[in-house]
Amino acid sequence: MPPYSHHTEAELVALLKSKDQQAFSYLYDNYGAALYGVAMKMLNKEEAAKDLLQEVFIKIWRNIASYDPSRGRLYTWMLNIARNAAIDVLRSSGFNQDKKISGIEQNVYNDNSALSTSQKTDHVGLKQIVEGLKEEYRLIIDLAYFKGFTQEEIARELNIPVGTVKTRSRNALLQLKSIMK
Repeated sequence: MPPYSHHTEAELVALLKSKDQQAFSYLYDNYGAALYGVAMKMLNKEEAAKDLLQEVFIKIWRNIASYDPSRGRLYTWMLNIARNAAIDVLRSSGFNQDKKISGIEQNVYNDNSALSTSQKTDHVGLKQIVEGLKEEYRLIIDLAYFKGFTQEEIARELNIPVGTVKTRSRNALLQLKSIMK
């Protein structure tokens, strides 16, 4: 049994804020796979996702003092750090240039079935929860949170007004919130 599994989230956060390395190792061991899954889903590049995961945990280590439990759970806070970091990578000119350079022939023989990312992420239940949403909400969540699209980009992609994107986003988040309670 891991040494921190018997601690509450508040106790774990207190240990992390005191820069306890064992608590941080516990955090990595228990949340790393889920955060890696988000990075892989958004970036679709194994090496970039691994690099991003390392950067995310460095950000968590450096910024744990700014975590406010009244604004959400620790996992949600870390998930937002990972998502925002992935969006930064997606929007970077270097990543976009790399996407243009890599040809289709490099990806034809890539077999991602050995990656257990979806299973590791799915143990959190996130995949099943999102799949349980209405199709119109699932599309919005997928584009916004897993692919890093802005609301304007989603509107263009789906050929709907930005106001509709905003309404569906809000409704999707409310539906997710009620499901997760």
